[in-house]
Amino acid sequence: MPAMQTVISGSVEGVADEAVLRSLIRTVDGQPGPIHVKQGKDRLKEQIRSYNQAAFHQPWCVLVDLDNDADCAPALLNILLPAPAPDMCLRIVVRQVEAWLMADRDRLCRFLSIGMSRISDNVESIPKPKETMVNLARHSRSRAIRQDMVPREGSGRSVGPGYTARLIEFVTDGQSGWRPLVAAEHSESLQRCLNCLQRLIEN
Repeated sequence: MPAMQTVISGSVEGVADEAVLRSLIRTVDGQPGPIHVKQGKDRLKEQIRSYNQAAFHQPWCVLVDLDNDADCAPALLNILLPAPAPDMCLRIVVRQVEAWLMADRDRLCRFLSIGMSRISDNVESIPKPKETMVNLARHSRSRAIRQDMVPREGSGRSVGPGYTARLIEFVTDGQSGWRPLVAAEHSESLQRCLNCLQRLIEN
C-alpha cells in the first residue's frame, strides 16, 4: 500500500497565489488541503496567528508578498510571526508571486510569446513584478495575451480582464507551464519555500 501523502493547508493573498501554493505542495509530493484566499495582505495578516495555532495540529503554509513592506524577508517574517509553530511554514514571496513565475524564464517567454531577453535573470531585484508582468504582456506577439493581460486604455485598472486567469493557466499547465524546481534555481525565496514545505513532509 502506498504511503499516505501529507496534507498541507494554507492561506494566500489571491487566487493566483493559491494556484502557485497548490503546485508547490504537489512538487514536494504533498497533498494540498484547504487553501484560504484572503483577497489582500491586510486580511491575511489579521489571521496569521490563528493559522499558527492550527499549525500545532496539522501542517500549514502561508505565503505573504514582500512588496515594499520591509528591506528584507527575514525582518518581515519576524514582525509577522516571531514564534512559528513547528508545523507552520510562513514564507515571504520576493517581491510578488509574479517574480516566482518569471524565474522560469524559458517557459514564461514561450507562454507570453516574447523574447527571452525581456525577462531579467535576477527576478528578485524587480521592484514591481506585477507591473513588470503586464509590461511583458504588452510586447507579446499574441493578440489574445495582450487583450487578456494588458488593461484597456481608460479602464483605470492595473491589469487586463483575464490577467489572473492567464497566470493560473500558466501555473497549472503540466505539459508546458511553470516548473517550480527550475524557477527555484533563480529565486532564493522560492527555494526557501520549497525547502520549508519539504520539511513539513519529512516531519
